[in-house]
Amino acid sequence: MGKIIRQSGDIRREQIKAAVKEIIFFEGMQKLTTKNIAKNVGISEGTVFKHFTSKKAIINDILKDVHEEMVLPLQQIANNDRDANTRLEKYICFHLEYLAKNKGITMLLFSEASYQNDADLKKMLSETYQLLEQGFAKIVQDGISEGIWDQAISVEDIASLYMGIPLAMNVELLLQHEKFKEISYCNNMLVLLQRILRK
Repeated sequence: MGKIIRQSGDIRREQIKAAVKEIIFFEGMQKLTTKNIAKNVGISEGTVFKHFTSKKAIINDILKDVHEEMVLPLQQIANNDRDANTRLEKYICFHLEYLAKNKGITMLLFSEASYQNDADLKKMLSETYQLLEQGFAKIVQDGISEGIWDQAISVEDIASLYMGIPLAMNVELLLQHEKFKEISYCNNMLVLLQRILRK
């Protein structure tokens, strides 16, 4: 084993969180062990515990990042006063680009294994999911009110459909990995949703 390089606490914490996301994405939740995290970062298991008291603490920290870096900006997009079509594009592309850059987040948010037997974690994941769905639904409802989209569309149904897009993207990321282009994917999903919404 090579020499372990000492890093500042903040850098090490970020490395540990990055390793967790990578393990979840490439190997799955079942491989998320402190031993595997330590190996991925190039540190001892003891060092992992020096920065986080448990795997749950790491996941909680990642979910706080997701809230600040993804959920809050998406809420701002959903609630600003631009037209619904512009907000729809920004919402979808920001959401998908964030998930593509932070591989593993989608599996963390949608995997039952993420919160198994943990009511607090389940509540946090459920709230995140609901906020994302509500933001999208608000944009659709505003577009219907603006008269640009079909009022016969079920806002609930299209919001549910939208929430499946990150899962489909996750499959594409796994299969194509290096060839995957989130901008193209975002544009394709935008065109698809606009066709469904159009009057």
